[in-house]
Amino acid sequence: MLPWDPPSEPDQALAAQVRATSLGKLVRDDVLGMILRGELKAGQRINEPDVASRLGVSRVPVREALRELESSGLVEARKHSGVFVRKLGAEEVRGLYELRAVLDGFAGRRAAQLAAEDRAGLADALDSSVGRMEDAAHSHNVSAYYSENLRFHWIMVEATGNAAIAETYRNLVQKLHLSRLTNLAHGMGMAASVADHRAIAAAVRAGDAVRSEQLVADHVERAHQRLAAAQEIQQGD
Repeated sequence: MLPWDPPSEPDQALAAQVRATSLGKLVRDDVLGMILRGELKAGQRINEPDVASRLGVSRVPVREALRELESSGLVEARKHSGVFVRKLGAEEVRGLYELRAVLDGFAGRRAAQLAAEDRAGLADALDSSVGRMEDAAHSHNVSAYYSENLRFHWIMVEATGNAAIAETYRNLVQKLHLSRLTNLAHGMGMAASVADHRAIAAAVRAGDAVRSEQLVADHVERAHQRLAAAQEIQQGD
């Protein structure tokens, strides 16, 4: 599952999936999808009986799924209260962005170090992604912009060929999603962000590993600053 592409809602194929997949995994993917789509919001209680009834399963796999989501930091169990979608504090968000800057910077450097032919193909994909971001920014489609932004960075992460980094990055982005979802309506800094991404793509195409790493790390830091500013605006409303 890609960071920007949560699982789809359950459909008529669920019974066939159940035969091939553990119930706990199916429930986990369903609840995760609802969190990433914003249908379950930060701080909201997850109703176990409702989840079990909707999916046609017992509460046992629901509890199993919620324990797994808790271990990944997406939900939290509160004694005598139930399980809630986590609401990240400012310090935790800052720490996650610092880690993301390291991972994204590494991906940017590795992308620029690819062999010329592979690097050119990657740069083409990045340029196409920037074009879609620019279109979304012009039409003020914040959701589409956000999704394409994630895709841009994921393309570079995948290009590292490092499965451990990809998995860490996926989990990191999903946790940050809890905070970023509440601020998408602000649409802050899209034009500046497009310019950042265009410069990153150009550095990758030129094979400038040092510049690519620095541009990506700086871009992530500015993204965190914009998010923190949006949260301050919300708190002041």
